[in-house]
Amino acid sequence: MDRKTFIKKSLTAVALAIPAYAVLSCSTSDDSEPAAAPPQSTGANCGTNGTSSAIGTNHGHNLVVSAADVSAGVDKTYNIQGSSAHMHSVTVSAAQFASLQNNQQITATSSSDSGHTHSITISCA
Repeated sequence: MDRKTFIKKSLTAVALAIPAYAVLSCSTSDDSEPAAAPPQSTGANCGTNGTSSAIGTNHGHNLVVSAADVSAGVDKTYNIQGSSAHMHSVTVSAAQFASLQNNQQITATSSSDSGHTHSITISCA
């Protein structure tokens, strides 16, 4: 193969590979993607201010963990359906509430509904 043919074939291969890579790297079908942690200020206090939550590959779900729930510190299951067309639940354990009481961020995984789960990060507000 001469140099001109080699360069032409190489450029064709690259031109075909770039769109395929872009499509694969932009896929959102994998709900195991971790949630981006919400920003946590230096004065964050779960027991006083409650929490903020980030839900990975979210499509309308919402989770609110109140300061009262953090203070109670007992296992609690939340419905996180929000504006989504389907429901998920997530349970925050007493041990996880103890971490929140110490103003530490926690992660949890939702129930598997509609064929997927969501990774959830809960931080102090």
